[in-house]
Amino acid sequence: MTATQQPPSRGAGASPHLPRVPFPVVDEVARHCTHRAEPNTVHIEIHLPGRVDPARLRSAFARALGHYPRALMRERSRGWFARHYEWELTAEPDVEVVTVPPGSAGALGRARERALTLAPPLTSSPPLRLEVVEDPDIRGCVLLFTINHTALDGPACLRLAATAAEIYSGRRTPIVPPPARPASAPPHRAARAPVPARPARVAAGTPGPVPGNAMLVAELPVPGRHSGAPYTVNDQLLVATALTVADWNRSHGAPDRPLRITMPVDDRSRGPEMPIGNGTRLVDVGFTTTDVDAGTDIAPLLRRTAEQTRALKAQPRPQLGRAASLLTTPWLPVAVRAGVTRGLRLLAAPWVSTTLLSNIGRIPYPLDFGGAGRATAVWFSAPARMPRGLTVTTASTGGRLHLVLRWSRSLLGDDDGVRLHDLFAHHLAATSSEAL
Repeated sequence: MTATQQPPSRGAGASPHLPRVPFPVVDEVARHCTHRAEPNTVHIEIHLPGRVDPARLRSAFARALGHYPRALMRERSRGWFARHYEWELTAEPDVEVVTVPPGSAGALGRARERALTLAPPLTSSPPLRLEVVEDPDIRGCVLLFTINHTALDGPACLRLAATAAEIYSGRRTPIVPPPARPASAPPHRAARAPVPARPARVAAGTPGPVPGNAMLVAELPVPGRHSGAPYTVNDQLLVATALTVADWNRSHGAPDRPLRITMPVDDRSRGPEMPIGNGTRLVDVGFTTTDVDAGTDIAPLLRRTAEQTRALKAQPRPQLGRAASLLTTPWLPVAVRAGVTRGLRLLAAPWVSTTLLSNIGRIPYPLDFGGAGRATAVWFSAPARMPRGLTVTTASTGGRLHLVLRWSRSLLGDDDGVRLHDLFAHHLAATSSEAL
């Protein structure tokens, strides 16, 4: 069943007594724009040095879901003239969330492929799945989550995983605070507004033979920063992403245009009280053609980027902007608004940002699963639908940067992904304090 199908007669809408929650703006827009060829999934993989007990993990994750009733939701059926999509909150899961595929060579690759091609249906509660992957080519095991991004985002699912780890191990663990942003923002310095001109697109490479997404998973050193540097690792990642796309486009003969990189900003607490759902707001970081010129001086570019991101994070803004808030106002039936939203998305495609960088940052939980050990690596990936066609997602654990490049196969092929990784690694190293 795809996420766009309506629920079976026993499913959402069958009980008038369950609590209902209208879709928030982010969920509604994502639901309008669901596309079968490019499922709207977030993938998370947590690598553990040992092996978990599946029955114990099932019990721990079921109890973790009980701590967060907002995660136990499914889409409620509706009539044609309904003004809202609605989530129906269930008392318990409709499906077994935790599964254990057969352990064999290549099991992790197959699980990753499922995460990109098979979205958990919105019509079953909860709209996520967790696979316990054992592969002779990896040490220990991997907990691989696939989330339907219409319902949940990566940080929310990670909070569920952290609660499950505490239950599984039988001990509460303190949250590791994320690195603080530098407090020395230049006074009275406003952020440069994103360049209003049509932004650059990622130049086409060699598209794959089938539609959908593909990804490359890699580990890199976290770039160094001088003590007291006015920029953060996130700013270094933004600069590396911009320079990577600019290099890629030059090598493919694309015209010089300003770049815009969408950056999710998450203001939620990471503690047990964290709201579950899609909680980030999106801002666009602009780079001029001069910023990404082949002879760019990296140090001033890092400072300019830091000024911009600090100001953008400080400005209150609806999650998807004011236009999305207007589109989701229930002035027409939701089915009509869906058609309007899809049409406007198609018209606005040339002005959509160049790419998306989602930096989770240092993982704020130890993810300690008792005898299976603590997480040694955590990777995320975000959807890479056209017209962007490429997303860059990063997290850090144990002083290492865990990078995923994810792309649309209608734009790029596997060899293109390898080349983009090499460019990104080169430009990220150039932002390190040792290179400046």
